[in-house]
Amino acid sequence: MKFREKQGIKFTLLSDEDEEVCTLYGVLKEKNMYGKKVMGVERSTFVIDEKGKIIRLFRKVKVDGHEGEVLSAL
Repeated sequence: MKFREKQGIKFTLLSDEDEEVCTLYGVLKEKNMYGKKVMGVERSTFVIDEKGKIIRLFRKVKVDGHEGEVLSAL
């Protein structure tokens, strides 16, 4: 809640402690971290319409410039 308020986000954010949603969306991937193989989340953006259908998917997202890419797609 504090993060939402600080960032001025006006919608509910999802907390996926059990990785249930990450599994459903296929974003858990094996990664290399300092030479070790670990499971982690592949940074992704899903644009979902009002009916719950995924209308645009961005995989392996890089933060810099991504908001512009998403806004252009919308």
